[in-house]
Formats: sequence, structure tokens, C-alpha cells
Amino acid sequence: MRFPNHSWQTWIVLPFAGLLAFLFASMNGVPSAPPPYGTLSGGVAIALVLISTLAANYTSNRLLEAVFLFAGAHGAAFFLLAGIKGHEGTAGPAYYLLLASAWLLAWRCVTILSGRRATARPMSIALRLIIPAIFGAWILIIWEAVTRGAGIPFILLPPPSAIGARIANSLPILGSDVRQTIFKAVLIGYVVGNLAGFVVAILADRVPFLRRGLLPIGNMVSALPIIGVAPIMVMWFGFDWPSKAAVVIIMTFFPMLVNTVAGLAASGHMERDLMRTYASGYWPTLLKLRLPAAMPFIFNALKINSTLALIGAIVAEFFGTPVVGMGFRISTEVGRMNIDMVWAEIAVAALAGSVFYGVVALIERAVTFWHPSVRGG
Repeated sequence: MRFPNHSWQTWIVLPFAGLLAFLFASMNGVPSAPPPYGTLSGGVAIALVLISTLAANYTSNRLLEAVFLFAGAHGAAFFLLAGIKGHEGTAGPAYYLLLASAWLLAWRCVTILSGRRATARPMSIALRLIIPAIFGAWILIIWEAVTRGAGIPFILLPPPSAIGARIANSLPILGSDVRQTIFKAVLIGYVVGNLAGFVVAILADRVPFLRRGLLPIGNMVSALPIIGVAPIMVMWFGFDWPSKAAVVIIMTFFPMLVNTVAGLAASGHMERDLMRTYASGYWPTLLKLRLPAAMPFIFNALKINSTLALIGAIVAEFFGTPVVGMGFRISTEVGRMNIDMVWAEIAVAALAGSVFYGVVALIERAVTFWHPSVRGG
């Protein structure tokens, strides 16, 4: 048989899958055989890896090859995890060899999709979404397979399925924590901190002595440890969300200040000279030239602050809060050894932070469409 494709991932998987198929057939009926032997799911997973690898190597169509690899990798992972149910902690070397084989197929699938250059915009958007989705899915698959196959104690590292079940069963609690931490402390502190940093940056640009005095102080304040600032804010503003919003304001103010001041100096001398020839004053030049040129710097600060704000609010809740909030829940459930609830809060915080960052990035693409980084994307 002649194979048109010669990827190293599939050539490694072929002998692995053949060996697994041989061992599965030879150990069929052996009592107490470790997974994936002795289960129908294990046999299906091995067959999917072998068939998809042969089909992917034989086809000359790259997109069809990626489809075969995607189906084989994720189908094998599904049946592998289904077969380990009820046999946690008993997995043998063949289990991890099968997991590695499926992962190599997914790796090859992502490599093929990454090399495609779609001309149609919907296809380009789909590729940008599919590739990180596959990558993220395999982080969860490997996490689930290893924790269940090795029988890792639940208190050390629960599997993603347990975390997902905890999220589904604790939606009212998680919802109240999100409202307290994100919709009150994070959003209010984020808006006030960024707006204040932007206004002060305009003043510092207008008044030279402020620029020389504020920037060194800003660098110093940005280096202050949050675990030292948070208790002070709690003493000043109380245990409710205003003290957490104050921490967020401190954390977001100076990144916006420093980036905006740097961005206002980004316009070239030729452009400024051209504005002077038009007899343009400070404010028209600021609005029509310098502020648009500073937008990449401003959005860089907004993206950095979108993560800093969430971290600051959660950490601040460790130092005093009402009986609600993501930081409060994490610190309390750790003491109760409810580790699945801790991971559920972490997962919700990560999802909220990713959505927050993504919204800012989308607005940035719409506002700075003229910038080379956006045009080239």
C-alpha cells in the first residue's frame, strides 16, 4: 500500500495502534485485565485510532485527512474515558499509550488546520475558533484521563467531569458570587480606574511637570503587593464591594496612565508638523492625530487591566467580605476541603476573564482597524 502522507505523528501512531490491537485480541477474556483491555469501549477506541490513522495516511486531500484525524482522535478519547468508568486507578501502560496515540492524531489535525489559508471570511473565522477549541479540549481530555486512570485523590486534583458537575449543581451560588465580584467590584473598579488613568494621562501630557512627577510614582505604586494594599482598603471602605473596587482602581489606574502617556507620544514629527501648518491647536491635534495614534497603547492597557481587575477583586475578598463573592467562596471551601467547588469558582473566573478580554479585543479590532497588527490579522 502506498501512503501519500508522511507525517511523523501518524507514523508513530501506526505501530502503537497495531501493537495495542494485537494485545487487545490476545488478552480478550483474561480476567482482571487492566483498561483498555477487557472492555468493549477499549476495543472501539483502539479500532478508531487504527482506522483513522490508515485513512488519514492514504488520502491525498488535506482537509479530509484532518476530518479523519479529528474523528479518530476524539472518538477514541470518548470511548477510552467511557471504558475507565468503574475501573479508576487500575489503568495500565496500554491505557496511556492509547491516550498518547489519540493525542498525536489530534496534534496532526491541528497542524493541518494551522497550515490552511482560507480565502473566505467565514472559513477563516471558523479555523481561528476550531484550532484553540481542539487544543483546549485536549487539555481537559488528558486531565480527565490521567486523574481517573491513575486514581489521583479527589482532594488533590478532581477530574474536569466532577468540576463540571459541581458547576451545574451550584449555579445559584456561583451566580451570586459572580454578581458580587464581577458586576460590582470588577466592572465598577475597572471603569473608574481606566477612566481616571486616561484623564490624568491627558493632564500629564498637557502639564510637563506632572508627567515628570507622576510616571516614577506610577511605576512605584504599580509594584505594590496586592496582599498589602487589600487589607488597607478593607479598613478604609468596609467589608462590602467598595473596598474591592478600590483595589481594582489602584491596580488599573497606573497601567492606563503609563500606556496612554506613551501612546500620546507615538505620533511622528512629520504628522505633528503637518498639523502645525494647518494652524491646529493642542486640542484639535490631540483629537485628530495623537489620540488615534495612541489607541493601540490604550487598548493594550485595557486588555492588561481586564485580567488585573479580576485578580485584584478576588484576592481582595480574601481579606474581609460579606458571605458572598468568588474570593470568599474559594477561601471558605478550601478550609472545608470542598476542592471541587474551589475549582468550579476558578473555572468560572477563568471563563469570565476570557470573555472580558475577548470583548475588549473585539472592540480594539473595530477601533484600530487601520493599525498594521489588525490589518495583518
